[in-house]
Amino acid sequence: MPQRAASEPITISDKRVAEIDALARATDRSRDDIIDQAIEQYLKANNWQMNRIQAGIDAAREGRVRDADGVFGGIGEKYGWAR
Repeated sequence: MPQRAASEPITISDKRVAEIDALARATDRSRDDIIDQAIEQYLKANNWQMNRIQAGIDAAREGRVRDADGVFGGIGEKYGWAR
């Protein structure tokens, strides 16, 4: 079943609207399509980041951590960097 579209008034600077419109023209897409895709990508990236942060917090609370010297030492060994 198709998703119902919601309408939400937002404020966007004239400069940003011009950039969106230029991209829409260049890609033969609508302004709405460009904005919807941008919001989708933003939410996907930020949800991924928040999930990774929460996983790190959970790991720290459970004691699943490594000390900084161990982490940097491993990176140095892998790439041949001296500390």
